[in-house]
Amino acid sequence: MLNSKVALITGGGRGIGRAIALKMAEEGASIAVIYSGNRDAAEETARAAGEYGVMAEALKCDVSDFSAAKTVVEAVKTRFGTIDILVNNAGVTADGLVMTMKEDAFDRVIAVNLKGAFNMIRHVTPIFVKKRGGRIINISSVAGLIGNPGQANYAASKAGVVGLTKAIARELSSRNICCNAIAPGFIRTGMTEGIDSPLIGQIPLGRMGTPEDVASLAAFLASDGAAYITGEVVRVDGGLAM
Repeated sequence: MLNSKVALITGGGRGIGRAIALKMAEEGASIAVIYSGNRDAAEETARAAGEYGVMAEALKCDVSDFSAAKTVVEAVKTRFGTIDILVNNAGVTADGLVMTMKEDAFDRVIAVNLKGAFNMIRHVTPIFVKKRGGRIINISSVAGLIGNPGQANYAASKAGVVGLTKAIARELSSRNICCNAIAPGFIRTGMTEGIDSPLIGQIPLGRMGTPEDVASLAAFLASDGAAYITGEVVRVDGGLAM
């Protein structure tokens, strides 16, 4: 259970982020839903989380902006009193073959998916260090482990998240701060619309995953039951990348 904990979840308005927010709220955590564009979705997620009897609020932030990340972390700490759990879920795609990929498509994906995770970790870490405890959960991808044609930027960003996770885990472990990553495979969200059936046929379990599949693991990694787990990358992919 996550009673009395405060979770900050980036990209929390839709898909995997929404599922994580609702699962953690169900487990008793107050929820700060961080969004960059879709205010309505984020506020709806916060409303739904609040139905579990916890404090929940939506706050806007472009996580790729270092200063904006600092401001939103400070705002969450002020409004909620503290932060116990950071979930770096915010992510974008800009797919294309490398021979035609535009520079800005590469830069934007790296900025949000990788630098955004760094920015949030950087500003939450002083809070965790002071209280000598905290959980960081980074959402990577199987694309960062095995690659994916047409996603050089996305795969690079998610592979970077894996390295970031392991470095942070080693750096902060002495302060009782655990940092782990989740690597989802094909999860049924807006980002995976249009995935064709032959590709699904490559998944040993024979189906796409759900956001709730990822959320259950995130809630566990944030719980006391995962207190001795750090630096791990756990796939939630139906066996795709085994």
